[in-house]
Amino acid sequence: MKRTDSLMRLKRFRVDDLKRRMGTLDGMKSDLERKLTDLEDNVAREKQRANDSDIGRLAFPSFLKSIESRRENLRATLKEIERERAQCQDELNAAFQDLKSLELAVDQQVKRAAEVEARRSQSRMDEMAIVRHLRKHAMRGA
Repeated sequence: MKRTDSLMRLKRFRVDDLKRRMGTLDGMKSDLERKLTDLEDNVAREKQRANDSDIGRLAFPSFLKSIESRRENLRATLKEIERERAQCQDELNAAFQDLKSLELAVDQQVKRAAEVEARRSQSRMDEMAIVRHLRKHAMRGA
């Protein structure tokens, strides 16, 4: 049983570890999405400011280029995180299936052991009843 207990703990640890990893990836994804939204808001504010002055109108295109490269970097990172998250989800599903199949196997093993013990106990009880019956009839006959 110690071997199955260790294996069960290992499987549970793997599932928990993958769940934590999924949570981390979800947090990173939401953070990147928030940064993209902030970036879009920043572009809208700067565009309004650029329209207010001549220098702003001249500097805005270079600002827009730098923002576009940041936006592309954020989107690429977001895609990478989504790919990693999908992979992690697949691993989590597989690990969860492994854990459940092991739990079922252990439950069946425990059930079989209980049935064997119940049969042994019943056999002992039957044997005692037979001995008692034989003694009772032996006393009557004597």
